[in-house]
Amino acid sequence: MSFAQTIGGTRHVFDDLRMLMARASPPRSGDMLAGLAAESAAERVAAQRALADLPLRHFLDEAVIPYEADEVTRLIVDRHDAAAFARISHLTVGGFRDWLLGEADGAALAALAPGLTPEMVAAVSKICRLQDLVAIAAKCRVVTRFRNTLGLPGTLSIRLQPNDPVDDPKGVAAQILDGLLLGAGDAVIGVNPATDNVDNICRLLAMLDGVRERFAIPTQSCVLAHVTTTLLAIGRGAPVDLVFQSIGGTEGVNRSFGVSLALLREAHDAALALRRGSVGTDCMYFETGQGSALSADAHHGCDQQTLEARAYAVAREFSPLLVNSVVGFIGPEYLFDGKQITRAGLEDHMCGKLLGLPMGVDVCYTNHAEADQDDMDALLTLLGVAGVTYVMGVPGADDTMLAYQSTSFHDGLYARAVLGRRPAPEFAAWLDRMGLAERTPELLPAPMRGALA
Repeated sequence: MSFAQTIGGTRHVFDDLRMLMARASPPRSGDMLAGLAAESAAERVAAQRALADLPLRHFLDEAVIPYEADEVTRLIVDRHDAAAFARISHLTVGGFRDWLLGEADGAALAALAPGLTPEMVAAVSKICRLQDLVAIAAKCRVVTRFRNTLGLPGTLSIRLQPNDPVDDPKGVAAQILDGLLLGAGDAVIGVNPATDNVDNICRLLAMLDGVRERFAIPTQSCVLAHVTTTLLAIGRGAPVDLVFQSIGGTEGVNRSFGVSLALLREAHDAALALRRGSVGTDCMYFETGQGSALSADAHHGCDQQTLEARAYAVAREFSPLLVNSVVGFIGPEYLFDGKQITRAGLEDHMCGKLLGLPMGVDVCYTNHAEADQDDMDALLTLLGVAGVTYVMGVPGADDTMLAYQSTSFHDGLYARAVLGRRPAPEFAAWLDRMGLAERTPELLPAPMRGALA
């Protein structure tokens, strides 16, 4: 089915839903690189107007990637909850935006989530301003549990990311100490291993679990190895809390990551069988990022933001504890500058939350992108207002193993302070017991004091 819209006397025709979605996307370098972006602002506005008038029901009739060709499409179609969708089935994309900004509340959005497809939420995000993306996401509340409770109102959690270029246990331990002293770690203490082999992974897992047990820290640990390596570690009896995997929005990009839905189900079942959670059983951790499908040549002519939203359908199949968009990590080939990174981060967060996911964002950029820490400060603050579940905590905001810029432990404290947020309740109580809630403000400038009080 084609779509058309006239702007300024020029008639713009879009051959199918995939083309319409791509042309309606706000500018980003990845879509330009793929030859999918609108050729002018007028064409983009025409696509956005045509998209706004499109009935939401149309997304159930036309797939951007054929059902027969892609297991992610099959997952989306087969899991769609028609009863949940019925409440908004009469709306257009534009009407859906109005409803989200108006009468929709947290309870209604939670009930609606199973009835939304990723393409629906991607479409509405394309006609939203930044303030719309913030306002809609702020209404969504997604709570998950393993050893503590994440996503509660009034909280902001931090992943403590103690990466070391050579996986030196002393280097990892020093960064863990630094983060705990500054109130980080309630989302997860998660290490990206420099070397992904099972011996190394088991050694790091044992070290992390030893720290957690020694100090009775109510949090979860994770070594962000490939899912197959983690399965081998589980087979060896390693103390695996969360199973991690990078995922994408097409069968092809997941194949490039070395995974399939069947493999993820196997890993999920293996982690559940360990029964290591104390307050819940959410045991998966997924990372995503706009541009991965294009870099894998598995985008099927779809724009990168739509495919990012489709990755969230994969994530929600496994009831994860944590999901985050590593928004600026892939590089300027996909998100060129701070403006594009900011837009993408807010889109990803809102789309994930509407689909029922506990969304965090790695507020980050690579050193060759046209971005700096001022851009990250702005995005961090916007995400905090939008109710982001968690952000990263990296010593000095500079990850020396992955070689990119993220947010520091102090950045997390800043966000908690200015927004009046606290850590997860079990972790906040532990900080109190350890005397860190009282000690930490003494390390901070006066405006930040009280972030953990």
